[in-house]
Amino acid sequence: MHPHPHSPAQDPHRATAHLTPELWENAERRLIRKALAEFSHERLLTPAEEPGRPGHYTVPTDDGALTYRFTARRYALDHWHIDADSITRHDRDGTRLPLSALDFFVELRTTLGLSDTVLPVYLEEISSTLAGSAYKLAGELGTDPATPATPAAHRPGAAELARADFQTIEAGMTEGHPCFVANNGRLGLDSAEYHAYAPETGSPVQLVWLAARRDLTTFASSAGLDYDRLISGELSPTTRDAFAARLTALGLDPDDYRLLPVHPWQWRNRISVTFAGEVARRHLVLLGSGEDTYRAQQSIRTFFNTSAPGKHYVKTALSVLNMGFLRGLSTPYMAVTPAINDWLHDLITGDEQLGALGFSILRERAAIGYHHRQYEAAAGKGSPYLKMLAALWRESPVPSLEPGRRLATMASLLHVDARGESLAAALIEDSGLAPEEWLRRYLTAYLTPLLHCFYRYGLVYMPHGENVILVLGDGVPERAIMKDIAEEIAVFDPATPVPAAIGRIQIDIPEEERVLSLFTDVFDCFLRFLNAILAEAGVLTEDAFWETVARCVSDYQDQHPELADAFKRYDLFAGTFTLSCLNRLQLRNNQQMVDLADPSGALQFIGTLDNPIAKFA
Repeated sequence: MHPHPHSPAQDPHRATAHLTPELWENAERRLIRKALAEFSHERLLTPAEEPGRPGHYTVPTDDGALTYRFTARRYALDHWHIDADSITRHDRDGTRLPLSALDFFVELRTTLGLSDTVLPVYLEEISSTLAGSAYKLAGELGTDPATPATPAAHRPGAAELARADFQTIEAGMTEGHPCFVANNGRLGLDSAEYHAYAPETGSPVQLVWLAARRDLTTFASSAGLDYDRLISGELSPTTRDAFAARLTALGLDPDDYRLLPVHPWQWRNRISVTFAGEVARRHLVLLGSGEDTYRAQQSIRTFFNTSAPGKHYVKTALSVLNMGFLRGLSTPYMAVTPAINDWLHDLITGDEQLGALGFSILRERAAIGYHHRQYEAAAGKGSPYLKMLAALWRESPVPSLEPGRRLATMASLLHVDARGESLAAALIEDSGLAPEEWLRRYLTAYLTPLLHCFYRYGLVYMPHGENVILVLGDGVPERAIMKDIAEEIAVFDPATPVPAAIGRIQIDIPEEERVLSLFTDVFDCFLRFLNAILAEAGVLTEDAFWETVARCVSDYQDQHPELADAFKRYDLFAGTFTLSCLNRLQLRNNQQMVDLADPSGALQFIGTLDNPIAKFA
């Protein structure tokens, strides 16, 4: 599919129409607010309260020549809620200077530990994040009437989004990861490609299909699914015949090849260049675009089928730098992906409590990867060169949806629109429930299954907002669906039987770090933000919020006296827990934050946080 000649992806003026002084200034102020808040939370910055002015804080630059001033309210888990409009920047004489996000990071490079190698790339990631923010603001706030070529279609506000469909909500998110400051780097996409492929643009995408020589590919699938059945379900007979005819016309036997979907960007920028020899030798053959249209999800390289929503998601390799990693897909990792998903699916469906909670996963049902022999001989384990050409197919949640129910990414619960309105607050209002009751139902759907998997099986997920899909009935979360399984789950309990073939998920996590999968990933990286949003909106007091969380935990513990030893060993009511810092990872190394083979080895711990549910034990 080629963009319309007057679309932003083709017209250079429209592609950058959101880059206006007003929108940029707004985006910079919001990003500096987040940087001050999250870097203070991670104790990279230590704001000083002004004498005699409660709630007024200052942060000096590295050389002390400049000072940032702002007002903030502080919430549980050392959460800083900073008023963006209050932020000012001053020189030694007190003269007020304009805000500049890039200056902010240069002025604080030593304090933030930004090396000469990391800093320029980090500034580029910040610039890209700001550009995306300006685009989103243009759609929410409208654009300057002097530039009628509006860069963004109307973007619904929080109340409208709370009633919207699955993919409208997916494209409506403005923030990305709540903790990371540089969370939309996407280095490698140009301004036209941004409009074509960024999830917030909602642009239709057709995937590129290649034929890959069968003896150079690894294909793996779930039990009960094979290559032919998968492809028959994904491509129409007409498309399959056209692809076969293309191979035959080149004198090639279609039976010698497997079909492989590729991100259009990856084909143009990587495969057709970096794998040029494979294309020249017809080890890889370009077949053309498929018929179905897709939309990029929050994770940017995963696509939802909008032509046939019941068909699989397709996750593709995309060699752009985004949030601490080049977003490739590893062929060796793909080989056991379906088996990991089958194992977890069987465990969940065989567990009575998880069944009663409606908890489920979106299985990664099949995966294919290509072996480039020379790169495999030359590149070390984990190299981006080994992650350029692979794809996986993940179940869609649509076929399992009950009548009258809707889907929403859990990230939406932290969405606050450009006017400061909260989507979670809108859902609570629409539900007609008391806020505590709505929160309790959400926690039962989301937190209780995580507690059960942790304490019963020693099984942990990466349960952040983008990895969880909520099923909503009348605005109330009824059940949770977990995704991104094979690369993210870990089993730390050796008593949980794991087949040898998928042994990589059995990880020896240090004893003291195990419970951080709940404290860090759930409490600190998600509930911390939801608490502050609902408190700021006047929906729930902070005590009411954390007491509801505590009640969810204690009710689960009361129902499972047989797990009493595990509850003592991994105490969720402990007075404090270790603060694990995400931005510190990215500030230290924004090319590869963590070694996926040893995720705990890279963690950055700084002091402790007071546990907000301890007092409700």
